[in-house]
Amino acid sequence: MGVWSRFMTKKFVSGTVVGVVGGAAGLWLVTKTIDRQTVFNSFTTNYEPSPCAQWDWNWDHRDPKSLVKPLKKVDDPEAQNAYNKAVELVKGRATRHLILVRHGQYNLDGATDAERTLTALGRKQATVSGKRLKALDLPYAEIVRSTMTRAQETAQIIGESLPHLKLIDCCLLEEGSPIPPEPPVGHWRPEASQFFQDGARIESAFRKYFYRADPAQKTDSYTIIVCHANVIRYFVCRALQYPAEGWLRISLGHASLTWVSIYADGRVSLRTLGDCGHMPKELLTR
Repeated sequence: MGVWSRFMTKKFVSGTVVGVVGGAAGLWLVTKTIDRQTVFNSFTTNYEPSPCAQWDWNWDHRDPKSLVKPLKKVDDPEAQNAYNKAVELVKGRATRHLILVRHGQYNLDGATDAERTLTALGRKQATVSGKRLKALDLPYAEIVRSTMTRAQETAQIIGESLPHLKLIDCCLLEEGSPIPPEPPVGHWRPEASQFFQDGARIESAFRKYFYRADPAQKTDSYTIIVCHANVIRYFVCRALQYPAEGWLRISLGHASLTWVSIYADGRVSLRTLGDCGHMPKELLTR
């Protein structure tokens, strides 16, 4: 091979190598540029929620599919149609709204419940919250209240702003210790027996008032429930399917409003938590 031929061969090979390397570098640069410009969603198509985060659609045992006989013949169109019709008949259409009101400030020095009456400030708090509820102008059905003195008085004062509503007493709503809190606190350590007794009662109250609307209910309903901080905090955790042990991490002001909506499909929404925005600064206490 001549000198010129060897030179041209080397030049061709060198150019080819440079071209390949340059092309690879260019491809890498373009690829990295595309990567930098790509924004990934926090929830992708292959995302799987952790077991404790999965929503239990039958939390109130009123999921329509749990109220009808299961479909036996999956491949039978007639059976499928009959099953779908049965499910539709037991589906709710309305939303239930529960407005939970904590009692006003009360006399902590009372030796008995009868002596733990509202303070003058507590009565003002209840009056302001009653006016707030009236201003919302919602079609309330009733006022349910705990049988403890401070809740009875708070509901009575709220009722002065909503005189058309009936007051209903419920001993299940009394204050108590729903479940050992996590993390625990050193200044408050009830006996295990107290959690055992109060927890069952407060859970019974939750099951009594928290559920999706019955199919016969045609319009949305609004119920005012006047009770206590521990009870409301537990209710909120249970309704949202958060670990109930976290209830003590929530702080509620006196006469504050907490609004929970339960939709027809079983979803639950916390609209407000401990709302005190309607109160002037001098009335804010916890």
